[in-house]
Amino acid sequence: MRSSCVLLTILVALAAYYVYIPLPSSVSDPWKLRLLDAVFRSVQQVTNLIHYLGLSHHLLALNFIINSLVKKNAWSSAEVKVTDTDFDGVEVRVFEGSPKPEEPLKRSVVYIHGGGWALASAKIKNYDELCTAMAKELNAVIVSIDYRLVPKVYFPEQIYDVVRATKYFLQPEVLHKYSVDPKRIGVSGDSAGGNLAATLTQQFNQDTNLKNKFKVQALIYPVLQALDFNTPSYQQNANTPILPRYVMVKYWVDYFKGNYDFVQEMIVNNHTSLDVKEAAALRARLNWTSLLPASIKKNYQPVVQTTGNARIIQKIPQLLDARSAPLIADQEVLQGLPKTYLLTCENDVVRDDGIMYAKRLESAGVEVTLDHFEGCFHGCMIFTSWPINFSVGIQAQNSYIKWLDQNL
Repeated sequence: MRSSCVLLTILVALAAYYVYIPLPSSVSDPWKLRLLDAVFRSVQQVTNLIHYLGLSHHLLALNFIINSLVKKNAWSSAEVKVTDTDFDGVEVRVFEGSPKPEEPLKRSVVYIHGGGWALASAKIKNYDELCTAMAKELNAVIVSIDYRLVPKVYFPEQIYDVVRATKYFLQPEVLHKYSVDPKRIGVSGDSAGGNLAATLTQQFNQDTNLKNKFKVQALIYPVLQALDFNTPSYQQNANTPILPRYVMVKYWVDYFKGNYDFVQEMIVNNHTSLDVKEAAALRARLNWTSLLPASIKKNYQPVVQTTGNARIIQKIPQLLDARSAPLIADQEVLQGLPKTYLLTCENDVVRDDGIMYAKRLESAGVEVTLDHFEGCFHGCMIFTSWPINFSVGIQAQNSYIKWLDQNL
């Protein structure tokens, strides 16, 4: 009996040691976040083992687990009609708010889910619930795009999917089918989906053949650049769940089908050192010492290597492609973009991507709302239902939908 108690005590202590990680004092529901992070880390370790044994690619294994646990069938209610279909060969889930006699035409949002260009789906519970809430509260048509993922496809195929599906939706006959007002269509996405939404908006704004343009774009903690992994937010939140810096850099490498051997060098900015000529012209567009306010910069210092590894950009030139990193787009591309909402989280490695993009857009004459949440962490907005409901996630989602209601 005594030995059993000792063993139990040891197991509890080990579990507590595994779960516990230091978190900033501002983080909402810290123990719930620690538990969520522990689950994520455990699943990732299992899928990494599966990959190591040659049984499956770790991302395919991870997605299989995600879909097994939280995939949700299209289920309609009295208030929202939900259907799965495809737009020009790209799978989408469409959410239609109830018709109102006084509003024959509805607003609409094209939504692009996050997941590092490799994980999740428009059909998992988290995004289904978000889009259902949007359709209901905005009385709108939400088109959630189920673009193809790494490792089945790589950059820029994800972009091609969202472009193709959105162009199909914007056809007059399709808008008529869904009773959508062509002048009240927005685009939105979170994380890597925010990246794709920003790229989509830039491309559509430059496309003179497109009759229907977006009225607004709403970007939720978007991933917008891969040149500098030592902005203040990357330094401050290097080990903050649920997106540590190392994991974010690996997502970038996966997106480009790159070599993991480069990850550690990219973390210290060896890929954009002063001797890498290809990066020189873009560095000024990402000068966070001038783009970020003092309250964000704090006492952090830029990390600019004098000499680095030029082979990284030679092998992965996509790192400097504005289609993958919309934050580094030419100023002319940013001019004329639609009214923009940017939601950022204090405890998030990509926080400064969003803040810098807001600054660059404002300098280009774009009307911007920057909605910053002190207690938020990356991904919080899709964690709003039991057992992984975070109060700050609910607040962020409400603020986001309220902005869309007032501006779309």
